[in-house]
Amino acid sequence: MPNLTLKARALLLDMDGTLVDSDAVVERVWRAWAESHGLAPARVFAIMHGRQGHATMAALLPDRPSAVNHEENARLLAQETADVEGVVAVPGAPAFLAAAQRVPHALVTSADLALATARMGAAGLAMPDVRITAESVSASKPDPEGFLKGAAELGADPADCVVFEDSAAGIAAARAAGMRVVGIGARAAAHKPTAHAATWEQVTLTPEPDGTALLTIAT
Repeated sequence: MPNLTLKARALLLDMDGTLVDSDAVVERVWRAWAESHGLAPARVFAIMHGRQGHATMAALLPDRPSAVNHEENARLLAQETADVEGVVAVPGAPAFLAAAQRVPHALVTSADLALATARMGAAGLAMPDVRITAESVSASKPDPEGFLKGAAELGADPADCVVFEDSAAGIAAARAAGMRVVGIGARAAAHKPTAHAATWEQVTLTPEPDGTALLTIAT
């Protein structure tokens, strides 16, 4: 198949599972949470990726007060922030981020700023100047709020943005924002992104003279 080419005025980058491989710590913390509530870990893992923790809790424990979910999520965020064992960059992400320095780009993550800072640091990745974290939004992915705020911060129309995501919730959020989305990694393949790359090595970013990005995805 021929390569796919996309042009973008701004890039919106998810963190966990996209730039940073944090699956080990996420599964450690959420397995313990699931077992403490009598839930099968596999059921939790099936929906948690891409969402803020309190949104995952609300989906799994719909009768529980929202305040309890937010309080418990704060405790889990503290655990995840303190535990960076096994957190590494997704292969190819450092080179892509280096190329992205020449075009407008933002981090759009369901993590809070402390967790995002800890994980990007543990993975040896530079934190983008523009970042939309859990504190920046009122609704978790799959709501499009985060991506729309990222586009607004970069001064780009949603249709001119390309999102990079790995999760069902994130890809749905990008679509709801009216944006094209490149799925990164195996988890993304099932959710019908605009384009899919098994690894970052399949994605080439060429900055154009007008400040836009030409993205080539090897298929």
